[in-house]
Amino acid sequence: MARRRDWRWWLLVLAAFGAPAAAVEIDGRIEPDEWAGARQVADFRKVQPLTGEPGSLRTEAWILATPEGLAVAFRNTQPPGVPRTRQKVRRDFDEQVDRVNVFVDFEGGGRTGYAFTVASSGGVADEIITNQNQFNNDWDGLWRHAVSEDDTGWSVELLIPWHTAPMPDAGGGERELRIFLARVVGSTGERMAWPVASFERPRFLSEFAPVTVPAYDQSLLAVTPYVSALYDNVGDAGHGNAGADLFWKPNGRFQLSATVNPDFGQVESDDLVVNFSATETFVSDKRPFFTENQGIFEYTTPSDFSQLLYTRRVGGPADDGRGASDIAAAIKLNGSVGGLKYGLFSADEAGEAGRSFHALRLVRDFEMQDLGLMLTRVDRPFLGREATVLGVDHNWRPTPRWNLRSRVFGSRIDDAGGRTSDIGASVWADYEMDRGWRQQWIAMHFGNDLEINDAGYLARNSVNYLHWQASHRTTDLPDTSRYASTDWRWRVSTNRNNHGDLLNDQLRISRDGQLRDGSSEYAQVNLNSAGVNDTLLRGRGNVRLPANFNAYYEYRRPRKGRWSHGVELEVFTGGLDGNDRLGSASWYGVTYFVSDAFSLDLGGVLTTRPDWLIWQGPDRGDLVGAFSGKEAKLIAGLDWAIDARQELRVKLEAIAIDARLRQGWRFDPAGHAVAVDDAIADFSVRNLAFQVRYRYELAPLSYLYVVYGRGGFERRDIADGLGGALGDSFGLRDDEQLLVKLSYRFEL
Repeated sequence: MARRRDWRWWLLVLAAFGAPAAAVEIDGRIEPDEWAGARQVADFRKVQPLTGEPGSLRTEAWILATPEGLAVAFRNTQPPGVPRTRQKVRRDFDEQVDRVNVFVDFEGGGRTGYAFTVASSGGVADEIITNQNQFNNDWDGLWRHAVSEDDTGWSVELLIPWHTAPMPDAGGGERELRIFLARVVGSTGERMAWPVASFERPRFLSEFAPVTVPAYDQSLLAVTPYVSALYDNVGDAGHGNAGADLFWKPNGRFQLSATVNPDFGQVESDDLVVNFSATETFVSDKRPFFTENQGIFEYTTPSDFSQLLYTRRVGGPADDGRGASDIAAAIKLNGSVGGLKYGLFSADEAGEAGRSFHALRLVRDFEMQDLGLMLTRVDRPFLGREATVLGVDHNWRPTPRWNLRSRVFGSRIDDAGGRTSDIGASVWADYEMDRGWRQQWIAMHFGNDLEINDAGYLARNSVNYLHWQASHRTTDLPDTSRYASTDWRWRVSTNRNNHGDLLNDQLRISRDGQLRDGSSEYAQVNLNSAGVNDTLLRGRGNVRLPANFNAYYEYRRPRKGRWSHGVELEVFTGGLDGNDRLGSASWYGVTYFVSDAFSLDLGGVLTTRPDWLIWQGPDRGDLVGAFSGKEAKLIAGLDWAIDARQELRVKLEAIAIDARLRQGWRFDPAGHAVAVDDAIADFSVRNLAFQVRYRYELAPLSYLYVVYGRGGFERRDIADGLGGALGDSFGLRDDEQLLVKLSYRFEL
């Protein structure tokens, strides 16, 4: 009998590992028969705080490759003594609630990862991870999930289709994925994970655990047509539109996305910003076509938000200055040939002022490094301008301690003024030391004539920047400490333009603290040397500025009972007065939860700028006004998760500015300020954005939107008080629109 039992047992084991995986029913209930043969993970360890110790609550996970996709299940033990968060959250939420994460690198090269998050209340978020630890939540994927709970804990099941991302050829009927699993306890902020990796470290993606699975292949053809109707109540006019998006994946190595006559009606409202500086405001892109499998086109530098392909350019302001451009069609290809991955992107705008955008991306992964090439080209016939940018990027991980990233790229611009070209380069090195210490070095050079902003985004050219940073993370704090972990950073940097002018030297000291109650703190101090501002006059010379400083503090407390709130405080100096005058900014925001599904938000910002330098425009040369400025911003709204398919959001933002002239200035050739009596008016600004958005999910990635929006902008050459300006902003009505949009995804 013993022999017979042994024989049967081995037969069951062989059947479990050798037979094709049966379908898993994604219902949140983990049935042993369904998950037979799955890889079980029980060694979850703390990564926030980053101690590597076993997690405080038992967590188990199962990983199973099925023909339908990668299935993952979590069993999260949570006894009654640990509060559970049952707050309803919208897609791509960032609230601190009980949740689990599945991060997958489908290609296994440590270059692009996909993050899938499920809250205990059933809410989801999905993101793309690039550059080891940079997250972008603009992308919305098509995947399944379910949640269940009982007295001792809660469970999650996910199914991520194989058509989610392109994958290289697999040899021997198997492929190697890299996976990171995590669980977050909402009441404390503790994150426990397998393996021990953290996005707080320079290397994250490449630290995922290798998991070998059968090489399943999955094809998909999906078409998403839409119809929309918009009524403009100010212009008393309406119009309709129709178009379609297409997604085709015939096999694991190739994906195609296309769009014809896309409608980018504003169903997502951007945050209000009033910007008088020479630096363009960066705005992320939530448009589905531009977020689908966009990770391969990621080419960034350490300069904030920089990238060679900034998709908000497509369909942006037309070259004739007559509003936004209409996109006629766009197409995007992603795939692999052998070990080479590629991406092709092309978009054409309609009309005489329309532009053509094109991009080519090539990437080759090796065991400890990867090498890439990116080419962009923009044709702007209305301006007689052609812009070409070519870049090479290299990421190298020579040892477990070192992470090095290098970029070299150049631009060539052909227009009526002739041809200009220049280059840029950056090197970013991180070194992980012992006992929580680490170091970082960054060097950047951007030439005077480097121009990538026809297709990309770069805050400024003419830069020579160096910095060295030392950091220390402490996680072994005593139980009596208010903090679970602290992370100190000390940075010294120097920044010059390509004419040899010192922009500034800086000492930065910052600290990031994670509290035991789940709250977080961040504090930062910057001490800046005297230097020049070479952008204020828009190419008309330099402005010499004295030394200045700024100090910033931020506190975030997650929901406790019915309330959550946050505080930000800043004091700063600047302008021509340097440290003689002190400015300040303060923000407070609070959320009140009427129920787990219904919440109200209210926040306000008050900023005072004692020496606010504002250029007076090209028709007045190098004239600058120094103002005593005050700015108030009001933010209010509500979120209502009506049920699993319906949500209602209301968002209000209002900005008021009151600026009173202190002195007018012009500047000599050396950049020294010269007081002048040129007429410069006081001014005030009012800005409003109000949106009511209802969304009904008809099916996955198929929606009905009903959106009402109203807004306006007004500038007056008179300072009539901050309170009056804020009150008057609610009467603005430059735009008032009602949009109805229906899109439905058909899988063929």
